Amino acid sequence: MSQLSPEPVKIDGSEFRVAIVAARYNQVYVDGLLEAARSTLRDAGVAEDQISIERVPGSNELPIAVQMVAGKGRYDVIIALGVIIAGGTKHFELVADASNIGLQQVSLDSGIPVVNGVIVGDNEEQVKERCVGSIPKGVEFGQCALEMAQLRRSYR
Repeated sequence: MSQLSPEPVKIDGSEFRVAIVAARYNQVYVDGLLEAARSTLRDAGVAEDQISIERVPGSNELPIAVQMVAGKGRYDVIIALGVIIAGGTKHFELVADASNIGLQQVSLDSGIPVVNGVIVGDNEEQVKERCVGSIPKGVEFGQCALEMAQLRRSYR
């Protein structure tokens, strides 16, 4: 596990519009990420009515939903949130890889930063620690979104 996360940068997010697309699968953990990301955005000044939330069944559906949201052209940044836990088969690897590649492709094709907030864990304990425990990945995803929204605005 990396302990080298970047220090947060103070950013005024009051002008930003942010979309969050969140999976319902493993919802208790995704909701932990969602609440931490939203709180981070609000703390930076992003108004609640400037944060749009869409829910999808699982992480495999994130890329197409993010693509649809990006197509609206209304957002400075999009955060995709999901949780994938290894199971008895390799299916989790297929979903994780497809989600990762799809999200990156949407970002590159649309020019809108997409924060890949999909947690992939070997077991539930790893996921719990990162989503609702001592490793605040939701906060990091929110901070990343603020930085990328600011960067995008600087090039517009």
